[in-house]
Amino acid sequence: MPTVPNPRVTVSGQPTALISAPWAIVGCPLVPPPLPPCVTAQWVTGTTRVVSNGQPLVVQTGQAVCAPNGTPVVVVASQTRVTGT
Repeated sequence: MPTVPNPRVTVSGQPTALISAPWAIVGCPLVPPPLPPCVTAQWVTGTTRVVSNGQPLVVQTGQAVCAPNGTPVVVVASQTRVTGT
């Protein structure tokens, strides 16, 4: 879940998310001990041509890493009504 939705650009009436906002991670079963579980994620790549407030938007093809352990984020479900680059 994005911690800061972006209401300036909406998709099907729902706010989008900028890559600059951290995301809250609900569960992180992929990381074995002794690494700590993921708590937040930060997107590092997003749209390249579509921006809002001068920031790229989060897209399914973007990449993110979890904090505090740096595990890559795997996108499980997303909306597919709009695509952007």
